[in-house]
Amino acid sequence: MNFLVLINLGVALAICALLYWLQVKHVSFTKRVFTGLGLGVVLGAALQAVHGASAPEIAATGAWLDVVGSGYVKLLQMIIIPLIMVSIVQAILKLRNAASLGTISSLTIGILIATTIVAAAIGILMAKLFGLSAAGLTASTAEVARGEYLQGNLAAAKEISLPSMLLSFIPANPFLDMTGARKTSTIAVVVFAIFIGISATGIAGKKPEAFQSFSDFVHMAHVIVMRMVTLVLRLTPFGVFALMAKMVASSSLQDILGLASFVAASYCALALMFGVHLLLVSASGLNPLRWATRIFPVLVFAFTSRTSAGSIPMSVATQTARLGTPEGIANFAASFGSTIGQNGCAGIYPAMLAVMIAPTVGIDPFTASFLLPLLAIVAFGSIGVAGVGGGATFAALIVLSAMDLPVALAGLLISVEPLIDMGRTALNVSGSITAGTLTSRILGQTDLRVFHSDIEANLDSEEQVA
Repeated sequence: MNFLVLINLGVALAICALLYWLQVKHVSFTKRVFTGLGLGVVLGAALQAVHGASAPEIAATGAWLDVVGSGYVKLLQMIIIPLIMVSIVQAILKLRNAASLGTISSLTIGILIATTIVAAAIGILMAKLFGLSAAGLTASTAEVARGEYLQGNLAAAKEISLPSMLLSFIPANPFLDMTGARKTSTIAVVVFAIFIGISATGIAGKKPEAFQSFSDFVHMAHVIVMRMVTLVLRLTPFGVFALMAKMVASSSLQDILGLASFVAASYCALALMFGVHLLLVSASGLNPLRWATRIFPVLVFAFTSRTSAGSIPMSVATQTARLGTPEGIANFAASFGSTIGQNGCAGIYPAMLAVMIAPTVGIDPFTASFLLPLLAIVAFGSIGVAGVGGGATFAALIVLSAMDLPVALAGLLISVEPLIDMGRTALNVSGSITAGTLTSRILGQTDLRVFHSDIEANLDSEEQVA
């Protein structure tokens, strides 16, 4: 490790010390997350200005920043399955009503898929307004390699069908799914938790003592898991800082400028779809600005970490402690939203790619015969998209192969993929929270006292989260 890297790490350590001091001074969670984000951008830009994006000092510094950033993401991933299990089982024990469970699931999934179709339509509109086309794009070595990778995975995408996707939601080995071994493991764990909850409620009348013992055990497990969530979420400002610093330091400005139109069109589409979320929240009778302010820390984490699944614990805590959404609905929305109906990765992105690539094979993408099947395929393809890095690629493969378009051309966008994926992931999480909010409002279960509270619903507060 050379002297320059030590200086870089010294500055990063000083910033982490500042963030800890802000925590000790009880500065609000939102302000600390925003501070971490801003300082990460500043440090990343400074490192790139001094060393250059491809310098070995950047790689060495990034490796140490990864200990904090990626380490934080791994801690969140660690608590996803325990959180889903105990939260859903406890919610069912409280409901004791399978009909309510079906209603919650149907509403949540319906809203997720419907908003994904809207997102795809917005993506198509932006592609039209910005005149995007894959024709004439040049390919570097990395882009060619990415194209070959996509082509190699085409067979797996073509094998996907609705029956096989639905079948993959059934946990043949729930303990395997608890390791996250499959793309649909999260949903499979949800299904397993539902079976446990329904089975437990079935013995409530016949064996009340056994039921009460199990209920007490689940409650205690839930308290412990939520304490774990609280401890991990306190690290959010540090994780956001490290993730953002590494991203900015290693990004190539030249590559971004070369595909500026695609980046601009993507973020315009993302912004418009977020506006749709706000309109839906407003239509439900809630203040959209208050709603947006309260979910901001979750979106910042999703933006910097690029993982929808990793955002589940923070999403659930935010929905319950800041928005007044019941825990059962919040868990369903966050869990289903990590693999179904992702507005950014499964809606906007594959739709834009299809419209861009279609002209290269002589197809006019702005005809009803192209757009209607595209929207239908996007809706289907949004089911079972993994909520981790690479989910958008898989969704694009499904859509492009179903539309019989050359998938290798998608590799031409590899240089700006990380930058766009940050915004896509934030929109995915916003969409899942929107689904939870709307479901809660439709069923009349939102705790408006929590939502309208003038007191900062601080995620640092163990009493509010746990």
